[in-house]
Amino acid sequence: MKSPYNKLLILVIITGIVAVIATGIGAVFISPMEVVGSLIGTAEKGSNVIIMQYRLPRIVMAILVGAGLGVSGAILQGIIRNPLASPDVIGITKGAGLAAASVVLLAPQAPIIALPLAALFGAAIITIVLYLFAYNRGVNPSTLALVGIALGAICHAGIQFLMVKFPVEINAALIWLTGSLWGKSWNDVLLLLPWILILFPISLMLARRMDILNLGDDVAEGLGEPAKRTRILLLVVAVALAGASVAVVGSLGFLGLIAPHIARQLVGNRHKLLLPMAAVTGMLLLLLADALGRGIAPPSEIPAGIFTAVLGAPYFLYLLRKLRTTT
Repeated sequence: MKSPYNKLLILVIITGIVAVIATGIGAVFISPMEVVGSLIGTAEKGSNVIIMQYRLPRIVMAILVGAGLGVSGAILQGIIRNPLASPDVIGITKGAGLAAASVVLLAPQAPIIALPLAALFGAAIITIVLYLFAYNRGVNPSTLALVGIALGAICHAGIQFLMVKFPVEINAALIWLTGSLWGKSWNDVLLLLPWILILFPISLMLARRMDILNLGDDVAEGLGEPAKRTRILLLVVAVALAGASVAVVGSLGFLGLIAPHIARQLVGNRHKLLLPMAAVTGMLLLLLADALGRGIAPPSEIPAGIFTAVLGAPYFLYLLRKLRTTT
């Protein structure tokens, strides 16, 4: 039987292979050998320009966003102790979407940097409100989940209102709301990269604390772990990862739900291994979703968020049915 570390290594290799193949998919197909040649500097000039300036930035973006949402989902499921938890469930994605849609529709002349900043601000506001509502009960996991669902519903209603109020202008926001890697450049990569490089190591350093929290708050307190403070810290990390990811590429539904579950099936519940596996699984899923969106009907593109939703909605129902049969 393969060890968890071998499974992680195998998945990393598979993700690397998929990334190379996905780089060549588009209106102009480029073979994997040409992609590799471009990466090592031996490809023809035409292919090299397409790969380095247009294809590779979105591949790197898919890797960063997939990792961010995968780790965020794994943290949220751990601290809320609910297998259905994800950035979507606690309202982070909806809050970011409402803020971004508001900027697009109410301030169309705003600079392009205003969109990701607004999305990150919306995610932060949802987190603050979530904490304030749940504070009186000691940041109870069930309270966090229920309040998050309610806040997400309110934000979704706000988005629906904007769609009705601005039926013509909403087209500009719909692409962002569905989640897409189209048109991403190295500037977008540099915008997200510091968040992932800082927050992912922090989440790994907190992995042991998450394992202790899974034993229950009373046991954690008995072992000297301040459960409430640790849960708040982990919540901030999870929200920052999800908010930064959604701010750059838009709303990618269910990715933060599916990736941690697949990772848990492969390596178990120890967060030291679960978090890296959730990151790699998120990378692989988003790379596949984006490649399908570019490859089904080129030169037209289907947003990656549509594929993650198509895959995630049935999986969510499966998990819900599984939970009902076990309770």
